[in-house]
Amino acid sequence: MTQPDKTPPMPPRSFIEKGASAHFELAFEGPAEPFYFLLLPKTTMLAVAAAIEPLRIANQITERELFTWYTLTEDGGPITCSNGMRITPDGDLPSIEGDARCFVCAGVEPERSASEPVLAWIRREARFGRPFGGICTGSFALARAGLIGQRRFTLHWENQDGFREHFPALEPTDRLYEQDGDLITCGGGNAAIDMMLGLVEARHGPRLAAMVADMCLHMRATGPHAAQTTGHAAAIGSRNRNLIAAIELMEAEIEEPLSMEEICAELNISRRQLERLFLRHLGESPMAHYLGLRLARALGYLRETAMSTAEVAAATGFSSSNHFARRFKERYGKTPRAYRQSWS
Repeated sequence: MTQPDKTPPMPPRSFIEKGASAHFELAFEGPAEPFYFLLLPKTTMLAVAAAIEPLRIANQITERELFTWYTLTEDGGPITCSNGMRITPDGDLPSIEGDARCFVCAGVEPERSASEPVLAWIRREARFGRPFGGICTGSFALARAGLIGQRRFTLHWENQDGFREHFPALEPTDRLYEQDGDLITCGGGNAAIDMMLGLVEARHGPRLAAMVADMCLHMRATGPHAAQTTGHAAAIGSRNRNLIAAIELMEAEIEEPLSMEEICAELNISRRQLERLFLRHLGESPMAHYLGLRLARALGYLRETAMSTAEVAAATGFSSSNHFARRFKERYGKTPRAYRQSWS
């Protein structure tokens, strides 16, 4: 297949600033490594900035053009981020250089943020051997384009349940970022810093990556295997193993909720013990907490999937749509239908 003869219609960005007090001596005379960031509508600005800033800082402190980057949108026009702010890109969808990596950046409503022309461009560039990655919820577009396959990947934890509903054959990890071959993905937010520091380290060594992290005032994670979310022990302020195990059981059994008797039997503790643990540490009964977990999962499905109310009710363990709607309105002040309309 012959690649279209089209070069990027924009100057590369690298921002080598003079006069900064921080300096890192690096003997490097090779070509700059190019990155492309495809910004989809409602992308998360924090994640985009967190991915680009380590590249800029690496250039600044070495006073060398180690990296260049471009921002793209489907038509070359501005996009509105999830926080309402607008970003004006460098251009539209070019044929990118052979040694460049492209990251698909997304945010809220990821299931509908990539148009068919965007997906066609991703597939075309992938056929020419361009490595792709996903930032925040960019894995939705990569999955729709058929780029994930059997490789490890991740996306923001909040959107993982909705992703599984759309792509039941694909299972994201809960890690900050994943690299499997030429596919690299991260959960967004500050995880993008860790991902890019990993790329800086692979290309220019750990000392430069450490100094870039210091310039970002960023405490690096222990590696890509670090989890995205705070552990239950830290979140609830308790290391009680029975309490943590009970919460984990509940989270694992949302579609077919367990009874109190089943949870107690699994943990080999009495009902009274379990109730006291939840009241002491969470201020509510075990079943009230369980209901909250199920309704939170339902909220995500309503926001991120096209599942009907009946399907959402079944997927979160409610015996009927009416029962689900009553409980949902008690918790969130709106019926599932009204909530979905307000979110759309």
